[in-house]
Amino acid sequence: MILIVLAALSGALAVAAGAFGAHGASGSAAEWLRTGAQYQLVHVVAALVAARMEARGPAWLFVVGAAIFAITLYAMALGAPRWFGAITPVGGALLIGGWLWLAWSASR
Repeated sequence: MILIVLAALSGALAVAAGAFGAHGASGSAAEWLRTGAQYQLVHVVAALVAARMEARGPAWLFVVGAAIFAITLYAMALGAPRWFGAITPVGGALLIGGWLWLAWSASR
């Protein structure tokens, strides 16, 4: 249940960030917000589907990976130092791991 709650909150954050990127930010900040929101929303859906399939491991990787990926971009858009961008790929690697784990689980 906590997984679904976190996925839902993640979705709400993604919509808010995407809206701010579309209407309240410009330049690089707007791009970071839109990119983070896009990846976060896609992986909220993936997490919910994986949870429904009872593939909890991949679902958690989607939620955590999307959070790390998107939040580092959101932080930079709001003025955090550019070195936060070095953390973003950690989230991306978790997302890739979630997809690979889901594929492996589905093939069994």
